[in-house]
Amino acid sequence: MLRFVLAVAVWAAALTVCRPGAAQDLVADLSDHVIAINTGFTGTKVLLFGATEGEGDVAVVVRGPSDRATVREKDRVAGIWLNHASMKFGGVPGFYAVASSKPLEELAPPPVLERAGIGLKYLQLIPGEDDREAGPEAIAAYRDALIRGLQRDGLYVVETGQVSFLSGRLFRTRIEFPANVPTGQYQVEAYLFRGGQVVDAQTTPLIVGKVGMGAEIYQFAQSEPALYGLAAIIVAVASGWLASVVFRRA
Repeated sequence: MLRFVLAVAVWAAALTVCRPGAAQDLVADLSDHVIAINTGFTGTKVLLFGATEGEGDVAVVVRGPSDRATVREKDRVAGIWLNHASMKFGGVPGFYAVASSKPLEELAPPPVLERAGIGLKYLQLIPGEDDREAGPEAIAAYRDALIRGLQRDGLYVVETGQVSFLSGRLFRTRIEFPANVPTGQYQVEAYLFRGGQVVDAQTTPLIVGKVGMGAEIYQFAQSEPALYGLAAIIVAVASGWLASVVFRRA
């Protein structure tokens, strides 16, 4: 706790000296800017701390690396579940979490939250060009299905986290990352609200990457997929043969 207070005190002092005559209303930073994933990784937590100049409420949004995603609808045909229809979305964050100092509906009106993409309800997921003619109801249904799937995987946090103020200016929140968190560059956004409007914002990058033997295998699989597939087959065959020998002797 003492380390946290000292760190935030430095940031609070920076509010008045970093930009003379135009001091920032919000400064924030992370306890770690890199999350290293090794073979024993079971998830981790990162502390975001900061300070505000004057009163206000704070919301924090964590967005994982964006990618395209396909949502498939299954239908039962002759007693067998088959893929019936699908819809593609672009710019889908691989991870998404929100924390705030008060409930989101009390921070700002919906148009303000929507512009900043604060809250799953206002997360902008854009359907592909070929799917935009499907109609708003169909798009909304596929969008909800995509979000539910990512929530089941623990990659979209359902509950809004808590941003706690230690005094009138100092705040903190903990961001929890699951074991299956995707690798890549994350954006951690902090917003300061006053009177239902965003008066200041700051974005801090966070890198999630593999290290050790797992990273080497991953890089090999990406750079030499054919060789990686061949090696996987050889290992599987060798493991099966070894198991048969062991059980035969037993």
